Amino acid sequence: MSLPPGFLDELRNRTSIAQVVGRKVIWDMRKSNQAKGDMWAPCPFHQEKSASFHVDDRKGYYYCFGCHAKGDALSFVRETENVGFMEAVEILAREAGLQMPARDPQAQEKADRRTELARVMEEAVKYFRLHLNTQAGSPAREYLAGRKLDKAAIDRFEIGFAPPGWQGLREALKAKGIPDDLILGAGLARESQKGKEPFDVFRNRIIFPIRDARGRCIAFGGRAMDPGDPAKYLNSPETELFDKGRSLYNHGPAREACGKGAPLVVCEGYMDVIAMVEAGFGGAVAPLGTAITEDQLRLMWRIHDEPVIALDGDTAGLRAALRVIDLAMPLLEAGKGVRFAVMPPGLDPDDVIKKQGREAMAKLLAEAKPMVALLWQRETEGKVFDSPERRAALDKRLRAAIKQIADPSISAHYAEEIKRLRWELFGAGPRGGSRPPQGQGQGRFARNAPGRGRFPMALPALPETRASLLATAPDDVGEHLREAMILGICATHPALIAEFEAELEAVPLRDEGHDRLRHLMLRLAPEPAPAIEKILREEAAADLEKLLALPHLRSAPPVRNADNTDLARMCLTEELAKLDAARAVREEVADAMEDLEGLADEGVTWRLAQATSLRHRAERSKLEDNSDMGEDRAALSATLQAMIDGEIWRKKS
Repeated sequence: MSLPPGFLDELRNRTSIAQVVGRKVIWDMRKSNQAKGDMWAPCPFHQEKSASFHVDDRKGYYYCFGCHAKGDALSFVRETENVGFMEAVEILAREAGLQMPARDPQAQEKADRRTELARVMEEAVKYFRLHLNTQAGSPAREYLAGRKLDKAAIDRFEIGFAPPGWQGLREALKAKGIPDDLILGAGLARESQKGKEPFDVFRNRIIFPIRDARGRCIAFGGRAMDPGDPAKYLNSPETELFDKGRSLYNHGPAREACGKGAPLVVCEGYMDVIAMVEAGFGGAVAPLGTAITEDQLRLMWRIHDEPVIALDGDTAGLRAALRVIDLAMPLLEAGKGVRFAVMPPGLDPDDVIKKQGREAMAKLLAEAKPMVALLWQRETEGKVFDSPERRAALDKRLRAAIKQIADPSISAHYAEEIKRLRWELFGAGPRGGSRPPQGQGQGRFARNAPGRGRFPMALPALPETRASLLATAPDDVGEHLREAMILGICATHPALIAEFEAELEAVPLRDEGHDRLRHLMLRLAPEPAPAIEKILREEAAADLEKLLALPHLRSAPPVRNADNTDLARMCLTEELAKLDAARAVREEVADAMEDLEGLADEGVTWRLAQATSLRHRAERSKLEDNSDMGEDRAALSATLQAMIDGEIWRKKS
């Protein structure tokens, strides 16, 4: 549905974002200024105790200085209510007393049909719950009692029973005036292939209603009571209400629990979820009869930044974990991860809770492994690396996996962790250090090799390589000075903070004092320059005094000339560019230095020389065309490595 021009502007003008957000947070009134619409609270999107979530009611936006979530009232409703754009518009329009534009007739008809289907599903919920308490439902009640489910749990999850028979539910619904097209459309009955009457989908099964995030029943899951039934579990077919690849069992209650600090635990089935919730793990969900999909993973990340996949401790469970790894790698973002809690062999979460108790499950969740650990386990478990060729094959597989990660920062951290794990597997190199205990590395080669990494018989490095400027340059000192210069210019020219807000938000500062100043400046960015100067002097006096006392700052033209904003803008652009370029290329240098003990020495020397040249060229290029060296790092690394593999420094005969 399209909205007329100006409708959204009118909606935003009528909406107080402080009131919208206030339904989900508790304001920190010591930090907030209600008269000015300047409100602070703990962030509703990630777990924290401090109030780093800022709402500016006058400008109509929010921003979290912890997780960097930002947006307006519409985006806040979309994220917290897990609704689409038009649904968020409708919610805010209703609250603001603003009449929604007339809908497109076809869209209205489709929405009306979904409403009718949802009503039919609720009638089916009542039917199934009623039949659980009949004589026919006695075996189902006995089964649930054997699974340690009391009446309160059965009522909480609205568990029911579909009695045997081909027409029971359909006849009950038709008796209430519901036509066949809605019964079939809701996925409750199927057309007969033999020309007979439509028949019920669920027969002689324990029934678990599946609800969406808004609480509407959209489907059912049924467990067979007949041991000979070929399908132990059966889900509703996909309908206008139900897309199994975009739905999660127990979605709404889990989202609410995670909002109060519970972990999001992803189980394999309905009974596991119910057992987890009954044991106090309210943030439990399950996919619906399929492997986890990309849409479900994104849905999980909207509920919690780091879902824990609780897997059965069998081969199938581990295979499921590996599928999740391949799915998640290309989607990873900073702050969005996946962990894995592997159950003991032969047990699922329900078994662990019943046999070992709640504390055992809590311990398994607390010890959940990060995804990189499962990736390493997949590539190394049960394998022997007793030759250079096998080690090279391992490196190739790991490099291919890491290349799937789009975020360069996450990719770099994965590579760093893989290097550490390789060190543990293959032992220490000529630089010294302890070896892993016998048997920790796999195979004779891992235990006895004198070298480390892919090239155990490393050549000694030439003096020229070890003494190269790039290998010994004190980059940390240079970066510290650039950080100080960036903050000094911003402190002297506070009007530039808002102009460079995106750049300041993206650049990581290593010094704690510098980082405190940066966060304070970002928080104050919307304020006028005199107010920023005043608050900086009041709230960060010690850090500011220490910063401005640095000799290279006192003599810097943009700091000495507080009235020359154009000069300050140009210098700030230059310092940010140089810091970004230096850090990007330094990562390439670190990769080359890692291979000092492994590659042919002249190759490393050549690579360092090339990287040195590219470093200076990158700094100049960054200033000239504002290109991003960080984004090109992968291409740079690949180009240099290809040249090394081709031994480009050697003279051709």
